[in-house]
Amino acid sequence: MKILLTGATGYIGKRLLLELIRTGHEVICCVRDKNRFNPPDSLKGKIEVFEIDFLQAKEEVNLPSGIDGAYYLMHSMSSATDYDNLELTIAKNFRRIVHRSDIKHVVYLSGIVNEDTLSKHLSSRKAVEEELSQGSYHLTTLRAGIIIGSGSASFEIIRDLVEKLPIMVTPKWLNTKCQPIGIKDVIDMLSLTMMNSSMYDQNFDIGGPDVLTYKEMLQGYAKIRKLKRSIYTIPVMTPRLSSYWLYFVTSTSYKLATALVSSMKIEVICRDQRINDILQVQPKSYAEALRKTFMKIEDHEIVSSWKDSLVSGTFTHSLSDFMKVPSFGCLKDARSMKVNNKQQSLDKIWHIGGDRGWYHMTWLWKFRGFIDKIFGGVGLRRGRTHPDMLATGDAVDFWRVLLADRKQSRLLLFAEMKLPGEAWLEFRIEGDTLYQTATFRPRGILGRLYWYAVYPMHGLVFQGMIRALAK
Repeated sequence: MKILLTGATGYIGKRLLLELIRTGHEVICCVRDKNRFNPPDSLKGKIEVFEIDFLQAKEEVNLPSGIDGAYYLMHSMSSATDYDNLELTIAKNFRRIVHRSDIKHVVYLSGIVNEDTLSKHLSSRKAVEEELSQGSYHLTTLRAGIIIGSGSASFEIIRDLVEKLPIMVTPKWLNTKCQPIGIKDVIDMLSLTMMNSSMYDQNFDIGGPDVLTYKEMLQGYAKIRKLKRSIYTIPVMTPRLSSYWLYFVTSTSYKLATALVSSMKIEVICRDQRINDILQVQPKSYAEALRKTFMKIEDHEIVSSWKDSLVSGTFTHSLSDFMKVPSFGCLKDARSMKVNNKQQSLDKIWHIGGDRGWYHMTWLWKFRGFIDKIFGGVGLRRGRTHPDMLATGDAVDFWRVLLADRKQSRLLLFAEMKLPGEAWLEFRIEGDTLYQTATFRPRGILGRLYWYAVYPMHGLVFQGMIRALAK
């Protein structure tokens, strides 16, 4: 079959793409920015890339012909405070454009919405489903709660909390019940649903066999990791305080934390699980999903991470707008040094950030990340998805990868930290010389004052870093 995959650069989309190719489908990957879509070389000959921004889609846009079905995996949560309006606009544009195509079936991954009172996040998901249901195609909606998998936002939050806090004083919503499901089961269900006529024009709740409170999920994680954790819930923590609690302890952004907190007060439990019999899929337990996730992490097999989504930071533009580092009106710190071994230096550059750190005065980078968190930035807690692989669009601490080209020996990063301007950090090896350049485009007088205030630290940090990378 010929399948349209929207959200192909997202956490679910990247994993679903592999499954669709494995099962023999021809896939058209719908992306907003081709520059940040980097499928494995083994897939490039089996897919077609179609660039379209459904938020800004024009009337005359037409999809490629001959498409049988489409996956709707587009979400805007945490990208803006009015994400519900953005999501509805995207759904309307999608329905309008699909109406002029050959698409017969659309599969939408949504959230469980069985309560009478819903959060803004879940209400938005339901509104999108209602909009998509008005299309000229068959719609199937799979509604999931908490998804457990390497790199998922839910798992990363659980991991951050349990690994970092031996004692937790938590908000009362930790007693809310939910029904988690493993990422592999979600991908299997999405794959088996496409063009399955028994699933047409219906919605299904998908979840694992366990109904747990969020507190029990934290305790379950601690048990598998053999960690002793004490958790106390208090009724006086407001939603705002709860959001700050998640934001400062975990790697999540504040906007995402706010959206999640509002939803965590709502029970997300499946009405029934008849879909398991229809698709012949028996989801794994929460403990089994955790064990499988740990195996993937230990083997460095994290296919995708929520952190690599552009909305995990503050970057809202097309990457191509920043690929060329500007020079006019910019301030630079440019250094060069002979390398002892080019391949070893490249390896060091490709391992930069995350657990490896920044090779010199990493404590100062951590302090800068802490300051960034205080002012509402992403901080250093995002780390990186893979310890030694980088691709355009990846997150590396408070940087975004704009270009990662080992053949040309060049890595270009763009800052997502809170700054009075825009910043780039470039590493480039030509011949036997490593060039390291920090570029800052200040925004007004405040930006220039900031640059000169931190400039003395550049001599310590950047000189030490290039020395460590070159030797």
